[in-house]
Amino acid sequence: MGQLLTANVATNLYWLGRYIERIEATLLQIVTAYDCIIDVDKQAGVKLYKSIGVDLEYKNAQEFLSQSILGDHAANLNVLMGYARENTIISRNYIDQEAFGEIIALHALFQGISKSHMSIDYNFIDNAQSLICEIWGQISKRELRKNSDYFLRLGKLVEEADFHFRFDKDKELAMIIVDEIHAIIDILSTDAQSQSQSQKQSENTENIMDSIHKKIEGIIVI
Repeated sequence: MGQLLTANVATNLYWLGRYIERIEATLLQIVTAYDCIIDVDKQAGVKLYKSIGVDLEYKNAQEFLSQSILGDHAANLNVLMGYARENTIISRNYIDQEAFGEIIALHALFQGISKSHMSIDYNFIDNAQSLICEIWGQISKRELRKNSDYFLRLGKLVEEADFHFRFDKDKELAMIIVDEIHAIIDILSTDAQSQSQSQKQSENTENIMDSIHKKIEGIIVI
């Protein structure tokens, strides 16, 4: 592994992983809510965004797509993609060249739709999801892992675990993700000790995530 990272680079790689995963997971939730708004429950989008602390207003399914992705709120995916681009630029020397290009292309895709008068549709979402798949594919294909890869992976897994807990997804799968997080923490720092499965099961979701965040703060050092 033997790769030295500054605290700044490690932090940016970690948050790059979180932002890309957050965008991907949110897009999946948006598609599900969109279908539900059309066929079952017009308030499905309101309920979805309420769970992440956003009061979303829309008149129909099409407006829901626009408001959920580009609306004036903290979960605006175009803004999040801007943050991801900043993380990418700062960390570019530690990111696979192809993955770097795909991230820039993803940012351009969001920028394009934000400046266009065209409606957001499945084609835009499919293109975004395809680029994200290519990003993760490029990042994961390296044969020998480096610290930079682990920080990216750590950010992805933390965001994935948070989504599972937040939306009451498969608890067993969520705990498997938590195990993966602790395994990476152990690789990055011999001082950080992972909790046993039995200990984690006895804790509530908030305590599990708080413990993870504290351990990550401990391994991001200069």
